[in-house]
Amino acid sequence: MKELSQRGLGFALTNPGSKEDMGLVPANPESKDKNTGSNRRSFLKKGMVAGAVTVGAGLLVGSSSALAQDEKSGKNGGLTKGDAAILRFLAAAEILESDLWLQYQELAGTQDNEVSTLASQLIPGYPAQPTGGNPLYTNAVSQLDSDMAQYIHDNTEDELSHETFINAYLASKGADTISLDQFRTLPSSKATGANQFGRLTNLTQLSVDTTWWTRYRSRTQNPDLGDTFPQALPTLAVGQHTAIPRSDADLSSSSHLQAIANTAGFHFATIEQGGSSLYPSLAQRVTHPEVLRILLSIGGTEIMHFQTWQDKAGNAPDTTDTDPVTGVKVVFDLMSASRFDTEDFQSNLIMPEPTAFLNKTFPACSIIRPTETNNAAMGAANFLKASGLFIGQPPAFFTLLQDLASEADAARHGD
Repeated sequence: MKELSQRGLGFALTNPGSKEDMGLVPANPESKDKNTGSNRRSFLKKGMVAGAVTVGAGLLVGSSSALAQDEKSGKNGGLTKGDAAILRFLAAAEILESDLWLQYQELAGTQDNEVSTLASQLIPGYPAQPTGGNPLYTNAVSQLDSDMAQYIHDNTEDELSHETFINAYLASKGADTISLDQFRTLPSSKATGANQFGRLTNLTQLSVDTTWWTRYRSRTQNPDLGDTFPQALPTLAVGQHTAIPRSDADLSSSSHLQAIANTAGFHFATIEQGGSSLYPSLAQRVTHPEVLRILLSIGGTEIMHFQTWQDKAGNAPDTTDTDPVTGVKVVFDLMSASRFDTEDFQSNLIMPEPTAFLNKTFPACSIIRPTETNNAAMGAANFLKASGLFIGQPPAFFTLLQDLASEADAARHGD
């Protein structure tokens, strides 16, 4: 089992292993096989988004922006190769986020038809009607906060809007868009409330990194400066844990179900802290002010998501559970362990503590961290794969994700 690290975006591996082992590695785009790049471009052109661009294009068709006009006239204001690569990688990341959030929404989100209707317009074959949820799982998740169902609903809708907008924007500039529909092959939960629909992500075999908890509470350390941080919940970061009920059998024990709900609560924050760092890290590489505006505007919502989920994770009830299927043990002890009485673990410190920034000779500053730009996209892809989120995906999925990440990381301001 590989250990997650906090370097770069909090997304790299301490022991990356071989390319064959990981499926994703930092790559030099100039040394890539030309045929691989050609095949990927062919896939992108064949995979031009249907629902996403159809929904978004209605806002753009017939009224080109200044950027589009500059592009047509050959001025320097056009969408650069690097800007397009960054937006494509972020569109793919948002599609993956939407997929995992839809699974949480079906089981524990507010059951109106807003999210399901939007998803049905974007994803071929996705049911337009809400599932009705899973009352027992919803109740377990609500132990972290009584408004969890509404927060899950809204986070899901936000991610769907992000993928829709970014792909629509790319299409409006005549750039390749991205679709991952051919990889929606992973099985759904069999529990009451889950749509039986092909998935991109696997929420049943997760290793959940919780170093963000101590990273944002530290007053002296920053992962961009090489510092590392202890796990808030060490047992959650090792082994494979399910964050959703796999079937109704997972509902029979209240303590087991609470452990699943607690796992979800921490996974919410782990995912959203990634977006909080990814957007500002890649924003340093874009060229056009309008693209920078997109990254800053969407990135800000990821930060709001993260702070919400960090706050709710701190309410997770104490639970010790051994999974009856896998035998993996997890301990949630936020309410009783002495380490949570110290400042580096204190549950209600949900705003970023001032810490070292850029150089430890400067005064401490409250910041999002990390925001290192080198290998930011590849680090994110590697982190998500190592967490177990893509268990079951074929090699072609990882090849595409690696290509998208490599091209985003190769982007330079002015390219």
